[in-house]
Amino acid sequence: MPAPCVVPFFEPLRVRGTRHRLRRALRRGRHLPAVLLALAAVALAVGGGGPRPEAPATAVAARARPPVVVRPVSVPVRIADAATVRLLRPGDRVDVIAAPNSTLGGAGEARVVATGARVAEVPHPGETRSDGGALVVLSVPRATAAALAGAGVTSQLAVTVC
Repeated sequence: MPAPCVVPFFEPLRVRGTRHRLRRALRRGRHLPAVLLALAAVALAVGGGGPRPEAPATAVAARARPPVVVRPVSVPVRIADAATVRLLRPGDRVDVIAAPNSTLGGAGEARVVATGARVAEVPHPGETRSDGGALVVLSVPRATAAALAGAGVTSQLAVTVC
C-alpha cells in the first residue's frame, strides 16, 4: 500500500467581483481590453435594454393610425432606345427621364419623371417600333403614372437602372 500524500497548507482563494478586474487590468497596463470593456458597459447603459417609459395617451393615439397604403398601378411607357429596354428584366427598378422631343418643338432640359419604378413587363425580342422605341410596363403610384403618361406624349423617355 502506497504512503498517503500530504497536501501542503495554502491560503484560501479570494475571488473578487468583476468590478475589480477592470481596476486590476488598468494597474497592470492592459489598457485596451479594459477600455473596451468600459465602452461596452457604457453603450449598454446608454442604449438601455429595459422597458421604455409610457408615452402620453395623445402620442399613443397618434401612433395607432394605420399607415397609408399606396397601391401601385401599371402604366405602359414607350422608351426611345430599344437596346436599353433589352437590358431590363421584370422586377428591376428604374428611374424614368424625359428629354424634350425636338421634332415636336420641345425645348428645355431633361427631367426625372419617376424614381424607383418597378419593371412589370418587357417586350419580347423583335417587338420594337421602326423608330427604335420599345414599350415597357412599369408599376408606379397613381400620381406618377399620370406624370409618365403626360411626359410620354411630349418627350422622349429614357431609363436608368437603379
